Amino acid sequence: MSERRPVVIAGAGPTGLMCALALQRQGIPFVLFEAEPGLTHDLRAGSFHPPTLDMMAPYGITERMLETGIKVRTWQFRNKPGDMIAEFDLNLLADVTPHPYRLHLEQHKLTPIQLDILRKNGATEFHFGHQITGFTQDSDSVTVEVESGGETHAIEASWLIGADGGRSVVRKGLGVEFEGFTWPEIFVVVSTPFDFGAKGFARNTYIADPVEFGAMFKVPDDGPPGLWRIAYPANPDESDEALLAPERVEAAMQRFNAKPEPYEIRYKSTYRVHQRVAASFRAGRVLLAGDAAHLNNPLGGFGLNSGIHDAVNLCDKLGRFWRGEGRDDLLDLYSRQRRAATVEQVQTMSIRNKRMMEERDPKVQRERLAEMIALASDPARAKQHLLNTSMIAGLKRSLDVV
Repeated sequence: MSERRPVVIAGAGPTGLMCALALQRQGIPFVLFEAEPGLTHDLRAGSFHPPTLDMMAPYGITERMLETGIKVRTWQFRNKPGDMIAEFDLNLLADVTPHPYRLHLEQHKLTPIQLDILRKNGATEFHFGHQITGFTQDSDSVTVEVESGGETHAIEASWLIGADGGRSVVRKGLGVEFEGFTWPEIFVVVSTPFDFGAKGFARNTYIADPVEFGAMFKVPDDGPPGLWRIAYPANPDESDEALLAPERVEAAMQRFNAKPEPYEIRYKSTYRVHQRVAASFRAGRVLLAGDAAHLNNPLGGFGLNSGIHDAVNLCDKLGRFWRGEGRDDLLDLYSRQRRAATVEQVQTMSIRNKRMMEERDPKVQRERLAEMIALASDPARAKQHLLNTSMIAGLKRSLDVV
């Protein structure tokens, strides 16, 4: 079948831009609208798993990311005070993927790469400062309402992809249930140039503690030695002002690693964490992807990666339908496959990681970490664990969904 109207994409985050790249590669016209005046400066996401790097490599994205990103070949689970450490070696996956490592590069450094490649390949239909405010659809098209500068206009689209984040206007317009819950804690994220690697921490480390667990990873900075980002839970009843007070942040950092001098803090903020999945990723000619379709806690680095996986899966099936290689129930298959991957893999593993790290019973926590150490010490079991935590196994299982 031949579609004449363009595909409209809502949102210029990594997922929306990946959709644009995948459509562009297939010669499918698209128009992308982003409510913000430019690419956003999101500092939370920044860890890319092997299959995500595999997916982005044919577009030239991975090669560009490797120019400044940090390869992470080992990651750790440890407790406070750090006497129990399980370390996993991603080189065990060298026979499975050409990228047997995690790559750390913040989201706000990925999106300019994606946009630059799109523009170099001739794409011009990008509109920043344009908010999608509503839409209507029938069996043949979607009429999308867009507001900019106080004026509203409509565009006729063949499909609408909602990749417009956790507060998605597109998802809300569909009335699709966003099933799940919000964690009670507020998370604090802090960046410092202090080199935790010199203290034995892997470039990606998860720290279990009944009171103040944490996730730590190293990201590239404009110059050496790079930055270390630490996320830890805080009391939701306290104000941001109190939680981000210099003395409070300093005390938390000292609990992770005591040292005589105060920490240099480059960045600090708070955010809430949700575990939610849309009841369906498709309703007629409107499709959801990325944070618009699912949200999860950051422990495991699954959210941004699963958004890229959504985009590649969705646009492959949309392209096949566009070319007349299948019926539109291909898009129902997209919804089933990606929702299965999200529920089974992203939600299950990220919730399990958080439960383990925040375990209140010290005895149970030590027993679980001892099990992790035994797992990491057995190459066969460690490889299977890495296939799961690197999203390879779950991705493969999801593609078997029919």
